[in-house]
Amino acid sequence: MAERFQGQVALVTGGSSGIGRAAAVAFAAEGARVVVAARGEVESEETVQLIRDAGGEAIAVRTDVAVASDVESLVDRTVEAYGRLDCAFNNAGTSGGSGPIHEVEEDSWDQVLSINLKGVWLCMKYQIPQMLSQGGGTIVNTSSDAGLIGWSGSAVYTASKWGVIGLTKSAALQYIGDGIRINAVCPGFIRTPMTDSTDPRAEEQMVAATPAGRIGTVDEVVGAVLWLCSDEASFVVGHPLSMDGGTTSGMW
Repeated sequence: MAERFQGQVALVTGGSSGIGRAAAVAFAAEGARVVVAARGEVESEETVQLIRDAGGEAIAVRTDVAVASDVESLVDRTVEAYGRLDCAFNNAGTSGGSGPIHEVEEDSWDQVLSINLKGVWLCMKYQIPQMLSQGGGTIVNTSSDAGLIGWSGSAVYTASKWGVIGLTKSAALQYIGDGIRINAVCPGFIRTPMTDSTDPRAEEQMVAATPAGRIGTVDEVVGAVLWLCSDEASFVVGHPLSMDGGTTSGMW
């Protein structure tokens, strides 16, 4: 495999498991030095060890993306360790806020929006100045197929993911002239440790709701993330890339 990110520095939030862990390992396999950020310190160090065992270079930084001082420190630590920041995958997120809107507690709304939307904003707020100072970079934010359509079962989560797309498109327009490309990925049902732990009937429902007839894989999402960060996607700006097996394509 060509090392598309040789000499570059990649930062991955939510890098302690699932899509984030796989992305961190994949960036390293293609030559990047990687910063793994998450609240789970033990799990983040496990991701770092996977990278080091494969001959890569990485560090872990404990980060709560909803806390401005944590995110500012994360970017500072990245630059202190590696001197720059070329690629940022703002992937940290949470579920929650399920049920009818009139039954959702305010605390649940605040938690979901703080992590899923404010967290993405804070990450870009501190990543972009560094990228401006070095003449450019790439950012990919994680939204969801729920950011492209309505989802009656989880309006709060859906609102947060629609917000990520609006924020991504606006930021992309603001900074493309400065050499910073910003896009989003919108995964549907993806096989991760979280989905593996669900009731088998829930998985059957996920498959039934997906026109492709299966759940997506982590590698399929990660492949899209790395492509969006690479020069191969140099003309892709402000795009929410769906990878949902067709669930947002129309009536099903």
